Amino acid sequence: MLKQDYYNDFFEIGQQKINFSFFELSLPDDDPVYTLKNVMEELDFSGLLACYSDQGRTGFNPIMLYAVVTYANMRGVRAVDRIVDLCHRDLAFIWLTRGQKPKRDVFYDFKGKKLTEEVLDELNYQFMRRLKKEGLITLKELYIDGTKIEANANRYTFVWRGSLNYHLAGLLDTINTLYAKYNAFLSENGYGPKYDLGDAHMFVIEGMDKVRKVIEENRKRKLTKHKKISNNTVIE
Repeated sequence: MLKQDYYNDFFEIGQQKINFSFFELSLPDDDPVYTLKNVMEELDFSGLLACYSDQGRTGFNPIMLYAVVTYANMRGVRAVDRIVDLCHRDLAFIWLTRGQKPKRDVFYDFKGKKLTEEVLDELNYQFMRRLKKEGLITLKELYIDGTKIEANANRYTFVWRGSLNYHLAGLLDTINTLYAKYNAFLSENGYGPKYDLGDAHMFVIEGMDKVRKVIEENRKRKLTKHKKISNNTVIE
């Protein structure tokens, strides 16, 4: 199959209803699988398709496999065996695959050999820019080591803020120490006047003083086995 045919096969010949001899099934109109496919239509899959050859037998459509893996991630599914099972049983996955049933070795080969880190990074970048263009995200959410700091996607505006604030305070102390060493080095060697370098300072962060007070209070409470007070100050 020529590489352009993969686009035509996935985007132009898609089905929205699956007909059985005894009844008809269709996906709800607001199923996110429709949004996924619409967003994917403007993505450039040339990096992924470059991992495939136009020669030899035609396998499963790589764009379809990417869609299935992405939709599985949207549903919180990571295990390949679970994805394979959903391709047999879940209507949205059956709609994406058009009734095809990729086996576990197909997904392992796709995720391990074809969907390389470089290819995935490029597709993820395009995907995020496309979602922003549609107004579905703002790109203002912040994630640190997988911890959600702020999100506009649901009613919970903050997760684990107290824990983050606690560790951030220690990090800023370390940064301040490094600035002090740097400034001392400039002063001791006369580099400040020589190269017109002033003292370096960390950005002032509003709310940090309150965080430090709460941390100190909670340390005292821990000694007396009292309940900790919340440390959910918003830091600017």
